[in-house]
Amino acid sequence: MIEETHRKPAADRSVGELVSDLSDEVKRLVRDEMRLAVFELQRKGKRMGLGAGLFGAAGVLALFGLATLIAAVVLALALVMPAWLAAVVTGAALLLVAGISAIVGRKEVASATPPLPEEAIEGVREDVDTVKQGVHS
Repeated sequence: MIEETHRKPAADRSVGELVSDLSDEVKRLVRDEMRLAVFELQRKGKRMGLGAGLFGAAGVLALFGLATLIAAVVLALALVMPAWLAAVVTGAALLLVAGISAIVGRKEVASATPPLPEEAIEGVREDVDTVKQGVHS
């Protein structure tokens, strides 16, 4: 029956047929918007995970850097020899890497928040506005 309905011009169709078609289209539109929302949340979740992982890596590297600097201080005080310089350079390099990881991680987390399907929400708003305009016409 739907195939026959779509063959008739809108002026020849009953109000019931038009309402039925509108209902079907709204259902399809809601399903499509839900799929978009799920996709958008998955994408943001992946970015959030990457950012959190980089923050974790920054913490571990900072801990290793601090431990190395502490070892450098111990070596410098215990031996007062050039060996401590290697430990200082290593510790400083680890802290530099930790700082870079923290900056990149913060950017990733910031780009994924707020964890709302903004594109889907905007699409639904536009759809509601379109339906309202169609009803008031």
